[in-house]
Amino acid sequence: MAEMSLPVRTCVGCRKRATVDDLLRIVVVAGELVPDPRRVLPGRGASLHPTAECLRAAERRRAFGRALRTSAPVEVGPLREHVLGTSS
Repeated sequence: MAEMSLPVRTCVGCRKRATVDDLLRIVVVAGELVPDPRRVLPGRGASLHPTAECLRAAERRRAFGRALRTSAPVEVGPLREHVLGTSS
């Protein structure tokens, strides 16, 4: 069976390249980082492996502002809840 070629993106946390199926798209909505698992929200997106390690690395490197080209501070709460789950 022929395999379809999926787009490849770079994770803003670990900087490793992966197909869009393996990464979570993130956009900024009203100053908050919002997960876009269906990849349908408008605007510039950043890609992240949906793991705690990549989320921490991206926060530590301040990668979201650069990747999303925003100079305003962004709230990571909604994204953190999605990645880490609500079991905190």
